[in-house]
Amino acid sequence: MEFKELDIKGVWLIQPKRYGDARGYFCETFKQGEFERHIGRVSFVQDNESMSVRGVLRGLHFQRGEWSQAKLVRVSAGRVLDVAVDLRGGSPTYGKHVAVELSSENGNQIFIPRGFAHGFAVLSEEAQFQYKVDNVYAPQSEVTLRFDDPALGIDWKIPRSEMKLSEKDTRGMSFSEIEPF
Repeated sequence: MEFKELDIKGVWLIQPKRYGDARGYFCETFKQGEFERHIGRVSFVQDNESMSVRGVLRGLHFQRGEWSQAKLVRVSAGRVLDVAVDLRGGSPTYGKHVAVELSSENGNQIFIPRGFAHGFAVLSEEAQFQYKVDNVYAPQSEVTLRFDDPALGIDWKIPRSEMKLSEKDTRGMSFSEIEPF
């Protein structure tokens, strides 16, 4: 696996090596020792998967306090634009975001530490999105940051008219209302 820290400190692009032939391919998607050598110790406690159709935008979500989560995300089918927004108080990149295309074709993964809002938009007809988290879901601690807040300037790569959003995601808080981590 190759590990590359992105433009925001703590957010990593992980590129598993694929070994393939005419039958298909094999790759390791997580290897604890290698992960710890590059990123550090993270104890994942839960794996999640979602399936979404083209135009679905999920996010920007995060959990506060003792329930905050680090995530290791990947796409096992389809393509998404994955976005992480830095909400760490005192960070030189506070309020900035990284956006990376993840797909079953490129096999890339993103590690997002605690202190970030996270979301993704589905660019293919369908996408299966998988992620490991280091803390369980706690709905009472969840916060939604508005996906289209002009202060963030995120280009989701799909027209607003084609976005499929949950009610929760349409009612997210503005960036100015969010308290830093």
